[in-house]
Amino acid sequence: MLSHEETMTLIAKAQQGDESATTLLLTENAPLLKSIIKRYLGKHIEYDDLYQIASIGLLKSIMNFSYEHNVRFSTYAVPMILGEIKRYMRDDGYLKVSRSLKSLSAKITRYVDEQLKEDGNNPTIQQIAEHFEIDPTDVIFAMDATRLPVSLYEKANDKDGKQTELIEHLPTDEDKKMMDKLILKDMLEKLSPREQKIVVLRYFRDMTQGEIARKMGVSQVQISRLENKILKKLKELYDEQ
Repeated sequence: MLSHEETMTLIAKAQQGDESATTLLLTENAPLLKSIIKRYLGKHIEYDDLYQIASIGLLKSIMNFSYEHNVRFSTYAVPMILGEIKRYMRDDGYLKVSRSLKSLSAKITRYVDEQLKEDGNNPTIQQIAEHFEIDPTDVIFAMDATRLPVSLYEKANDKDGKQTELIEHLPTDEDKKMMDKLILKDMLEKLSPREQKIVVLRYFRDMTQGEIARKMGVSQVQISRLENKILKKLKELYDEQ
């Protein structure tokens, strides 16, 4: 695995046209691509096609990444790779949208345009829901169903006219959970095998400190000390993200 510093060096070289650096980044991030495309297997798209599309997303991430994002490269790349796959699936008809949903989406769009012309303001989700006498979640689903996905790092104007990245305005969702899992996996790989075992037993198998102590042949006090040490290390690793 490449370290964060090695990754940054290779990205800088790739952005300057170094093909060998680009190739190495694509190769080293293959496990990341495979973990993402697993979610889309069985959707009538060949594995090789999915891998190629995901690679395009990764390549775009490499070329667009900047230190200013203040995140690890994998954290930045995941939503861009997901966006590339979703865009491909939608453009090629793999994501089916019902006629009724398309019709509702079109009606909402017309209503929003009318409101903008009348008072210059976008209606809220609640106002749209009340106008069409439907649930607010149905409004969100209809508006999202026919909209092309965008990068979470795309710039948008906030209410004060200041440009910020979309990710700053989004609540926790499936993509965010996936990024958190990837970050956690990256952090756990930096622990020793013994530390990894304690984390797995304690937080993934819900074993008590006493049960872990008996299993590992040490005292509960030792496990308690080790757990505190591990949590401190994980916090430091997370702060580095």
